[in-house]
Amino acid sequence: MRAHDGGMMLEELILAGGTTVVGAMATDSWTVARGGIAKLFGRRGEGQQAAIEAQLDNNAALDLRADDAERVRQSLLPVWQLELESLLGEHPDAADELRELIGEIRQLLPETQRAWVQNNVAKDGGQVFAVQGGNVIVHQAPPGQGGGGGEAK
Repeated sequence: MRAHDGGMMLEELILAGGTTVVGAMATDSWTVARGGIAKLFGRRGEGQQAAIEAQLDNNAALDLRADDAERVRQSLLPVWQLELESLLGEHPDAADELRELIGEIRQLLPETQRAWVQNNVAKDGGQVFAVQGGNVIVHQAPPGQGGGGGEAK
Protein backbone atom coordinates (compact mmCIF):
# COMPACT_ATOMS: atom_id res chain seq x y z
CA MET A 1 0.00 0.00 0.00
CA ARG A 2 2.04 2.88 -1.31
CA ALA A 3 -0.49 5.30 -2.76
CA HIS A 4 -0.46 8.88 -1.62
CA ASP A 5 -3.35 9.96 0.50
CA GLY A 6 -3.74 13.71 0.78
CA GLY A 7 0.00 14.30 1.08
CA MET A 8 0.51 11.45 3.54
CA MET A 9 1.53 7.98 2.44
CA LEU A 10 -0.96 5.34 3.49
CA GLU A 11 1.78 3.59 5.47
CA GLU A 12 2.26 6.78 7.49
CA LEU A 13 -1.49 7.09 8.03
CA ILE A 14 -1.70 3.48 9.21
CA LEU A 15 1.25 3.96 11.59
CA ALA A 16 -0.23 7.21 12.91
CA GLY A 17 -3.61 5.54 13.35
CA GLY A 18 -2.22 2.54 15.22
CA THR A 19 -0.01 4.72 17.39
CA THR A 20 -2.90 7.02 18.22
CA VAL A 21 -5.25 4.16 19.12
CA VAL A 22 -2.84 2.46 21.51
CA GLY A 23 -1.64 5.82 22.86
CA ALA A 24 -5.20 6.75 23.78
CA MET A 25 -5.68 3.69 25.99
CA ALA A 26 -5.99 4.57 29.68
CA THR A 27 -6.45 8.27 28.86
CA ASP A 28 -9.45 10.58 28.85
CA SER A 29 -9.47 10.38 25.04
CA TRP A 30 -10.19 6.65 25.03
CA THR A 31 -13.95 7.04 24.62
CA VAL A 32 -13.46 9.16 21.49
CA ALA A 33 -10.80 6.79 20.13
CA ARG A 34 -12.88 3.68 20.78
CA GLY A 35 -16.01 5.17 19.25
CA GLY A 36 -14.22 6.54 16.21
CA ILE A 37 -12.35 3.33 15.44
CA ALA A 38 -15.48 1.25 15.93
CA LYS A 39 -17.36 3.55 13.54
CA LEU A 40 -14.63 3.17 10.92
CA PHE A 41 -14.83 -0.62 11.15
CA GLY A 42 -18.62 -0.38 10.97
CA ARG A 43 -18.09 -0.13 7.20
CA ARG A 44 -17.67 -3.91 7.34
CA GLY A 45 -21.06 -4.36 8.98
CA GLU A 46 -22.53 -4.41 12.48
CA GLY A 47 -20.98 -7.76 13.37
CA GLN A 48 -17.50 -6.53 12.55
CA GLN A 49 -18.09 -3.29 14.43
CA ALA A 50 -19.14 -5.24 17.53
CA ALA A 51 -16.06 -7.49 17.20
CA ILE A 52 -13.77 -4.46 16.96
CA GLU A 53 -15.46 -2.86 19.98
CA ALA A 54 -14.83 -6.06 21.96
CA GLN A 55 -11.21 -6.16 20.77
CA LEU A 56 -10.71 -2.51 21.77
CA ASP A 57 -12.26 -3.15 25.20
CA ASN A 58 -10.07 -6.21 25.77
CA ASN A 59 -6.94 -4.34 24.67
CA ALA A 60 -7.72 -1.39 26.95
CA ALA A 61 -8.38 -3.73 29.89
CA LEU A 62 -5.07 -5.50 29.24
CA ASP A 63 -3.34 -2.12 29.21
CA LEU A 64 -4.95 -1.13 32.52
CA ARG A 65 -4.05 -4.42 34.25
CA ALA A 66 -0.46 -4.53 33.03
CA ASP A 67 2.54 -3.91 35.25
CA ASP A 68 4.30 -2.59 32.13
CA ALA A 69 1.61 -0.77 30.15
CA GLU A 70 4.16 0.61 27.68
CA ARG A 71 5.19 -2.93 26.72
CA VAL A 72 1.53 -3.84 26.21
CA ARG A 73 0.98 -0.83 23.96
CA GLN A 74 4.13 -1.60 21.95
CA SER A 75 2.86 -5.16 21.48
CA LEU A 76 -0.60 -3.97 20.42
CA LEU A 77 0.71 -1.42 17.92
CA PRO A 78 1.43 -3.91 15.09
CA VAL A 79 -1.99 -5.50 15.62
CA TRP A 80 -3.76 -2.18 15.10
CA GLN A 81 -1.55 -1.33 12.15
CA LEU A 82 -2.61 -4.59 10.50
CA GLU A 83 -6.26 -3.97 11.32
CA LEU A 84 -6.15 -0.47 9.85
CA GLU A 85 -4.18 -1.62 6.79
CA SER A 86 -6.80 -4.28 6.14
CA LEU A 87 -9.65 -1.82 6.58
CA LEU A 88 -8.11 0.80 4.29
CA GLY A 89 -7.35 -1.88 1.71
CA GLU A 90 -11.05 -2.74 1.58
CA HIS A 91 -12.34 0.81 2.11
CA PRO A 92 -9.83 3.39 0.85
CA ASP A 93 -12.52 6.04 1.30
CA ALA A 94 -12.08 5.63 5.08
CA ALA A 95 -8.64 7.30 4.95
CA ASP A 96 -9.95 10.85 5.34
CA GLU A 97 -12.13 9.83 8.27
CA LEU A 98 -9.16 8.11 9.92
CA ARG A 99 -7.01 11.21 9.42
CA GLU A 100 -9.68 13.39 11.06
CA LEU A 101 -10.06 10.94 13.94
CA ILE A 102 -6.29 10.93 14.54
CA GLY A 103 -6.30 14.73 14.76
CA GLU A 104 -9.26 14.73 17.13
CA ILE A 105 -7.75 12.11 19.44
CA ARG A 106 -4.33 13.77 19.50
CA GLN A 107 -5.91 17.04 20.64
CA LEU A 108 -7.48 15.17 23.56
CA LEU A 109 -4.32 13.31 24.61
CA PRO A 110 -2.40 14.55 27.62
CA GLU A 111 0.45 16.88 26.66
CA THR A 112 3.03 14.22 27.56
CA GLN A 113 1.57 11.85 24.96
CA ARG A 114 1.56 14.33 22.11
CA ALA A 115 5.32 14.07 21.71
CA TRP A 116 6.60 10.80 20.29
CA VAL A 117 9.94 9.31 21.27
CA GLN A 118 12.05 7.20 18.95
CA ASN A 119 15.04 5.18 20.11
CA ASN A 120 17.40 3.75 17.51
CA VAL A 121 20.41 1.57 18.16
CA ALA A 122 23.10 0.48 15.73
CA LYS A 123 25.88 -1.79 16.84
CA ASP A 124 28.41 -4.22 15.47
CA GLY A 125 28.99 -2.12 12.36
CA GLY A 126 25.28 -1.56 11.73
CA GLN A 127 23.70 1.67 10.56
CA VAL A 128 20.44 3.37 11.47
CA PHE A 129 18.61 5.82 9.26
CA ALA A 130 15.56 7.10 11.12
CA VAL A 131 13.07 9.94 10.91
CA GLN A 132 9.76 10.98 12.41
CA GLY A 133 7.25 12.79 10.27
CA GLY A 134 9.34 12.92 7.12
CA ASN A 135 11.46 10.97 4.70
CA VAL A 136 14.97 9.60 4.75
CA ILE A 137 16.66 9.07 1.42
CA VAL A 138 20.01 7.34 1.58
CA HIS A 139 22.36 6.82 -1.34
CA GLN A 140 25.29 4.62 -0.48
CA ALA A 141 28.09 3.47 -2.71
CA PRO A 142 29.07 -0.19 -2.47
CA PRO A 143 32.16 -0.96 -0.38
CA GLY A 144 35.34 0.08 -2.16
CA GLN A 145 33.52 2.61 -4.37
CA GLY A 146 34.24 5.70 -2.29
CA GLY A 147 31.40 4.93 0.08
CA GLY A 148 33.61 4.63 3.11
CA GLY A 149 33.13 0.88 3.45
CA GLY A 150 36.10 -0.26 1.35
CA GLU A 151 39.74 -0.67 2.17
CA ALA A 152 41.95 2.38 2.67
CA LYS A 153 44.30 3.18 -0.21
